[in-house]
Amino acid sequence: MTVNVGMGLADMPFGHPDEFWRWVDMCEHGGVDSIWQTDRLISDDPMLECMSVMAALAGGTKRLKFGMNVVSVALRDPLLLAKQCATVDFLSNGRILPAFGVGSNFSPEWKATNLPTKGRGLRTDEGLEIISRLWAEESVNFQGKYFQYENVRINPKPVQKLLPLWLGGASEAAIRRTAKYGTGWIAGLNSPKETAPVIAAIKKAVKEEGRHIDDDHYGAGFFYRFGSWDDDVCKAKIDGYARLTGKDPRNYLAVGDAGDILKRIRQFVKAGAEKFVLLPIAAGVEDTLDQTRFLINEVLSEF
Repeated sequence: MTVNVGMGLADMPFGHPDEFWRWVDMCEHGGVDSIWQTDRLISDDPMLECMSVMAALAGGTKRLKFGMNVVSVALRDPLLLAKQCATVDFLSNGRILPAFGVGSNFSPEWKATNLPTKGRGLRTDEGLEIISRLWAEESVNFQGKYFQYENVRINPKPVQKLLPLWLGGASEAAIRRTAKYGTGWIAGLNSPKETAPVIAAIKKAVKEEGRHIDDDHYGAGFFYRFGSWDDDVCKAKIDGYARLTGKDPRNYLAVGDAGDILKRIRQFVKAGAEKFVLLPIAAGVEDTLDQTRFLINEVLSEF
C-alpha cells in the first residue's frame, strides 16, 4: 500500500502572488505529493480559477502533481476542457490529475452562466465520454442531447498515455459514473464511515462494467489543524461544516497534534482510501504556511 498526501486550499488566503508561490515552493520541496485547487467561479471570498492555476503550476514546479477538486464538467464545454487538460499535461510532462464532478445545484454559477441545473448529470456523462475519447482517439464524432461534435480532435495528446480521470460524489449516479468513466475516485465531505461503503459500491460497479480501477486510486480529503477545537478559526470551520452537511464535524475534521491527524488518515485507509488531499484550517498567510510546515514535518515523514 502506498499512501500519498496532497494539499488543498478551500479558500485563497494569499493577498500577493509571492505569498502563493511561497506556499507552492514549500509543498514542492517538502515532499507533498500534489496540490489541489477548488473549482469556484463565483465567490464572495478571493478564489483563483482552477484551470489557470493548473497551467501556472505546470511552469512553476518541477516535481509536484496537481489537480482540480473537483471541476464541474456540466458548466464547461468538454472540447475546451479536454484541450486544456491535455495542454497542461504536455507542458508539465505528465503531472496533471484531472478530477471532475457534477457540481452542486445550489452553486451560483448555474444562474450566472444561464445553465439549468436540471439535466446536469446527463450533461456531465456526455462531457466525460467526449473528454475521455478526445484524449485517446484520433478523431471523435458525438451526437448527444447536449453536445454534438463532428470530426473533432485535439493535438498534442496528453503525455500520460492513460490520463487519469478522477471523479467525486457519493450518490448512486456518481458511483455508476465513476464505474463507467473514472480511473479514480475521491471522497468529498465524507467521514471514513461514510466513505467505506461508497468505495465498496464503486468496486462492485466497476466489475459489472468490465473495467478496472487500481486499488490505490481511491482517495479522500479532509480539513486539519494543528491546534485546538477551541481555536477561533477552528470554531468557524466546525460551524460551517455542520450547517453545510448537518453532520458531526468531529467525525470528519482532524484537529489536535500529528497523532490525531495520522489517526484520521488511518481511518480512511481502513475504509479503502490511499490518496489524500488535506486542507489546512488556518487564518491568513502565515498561519497557512505554519499549518503546511507542521504537516510536512510531522505527518509526511510517516509515509
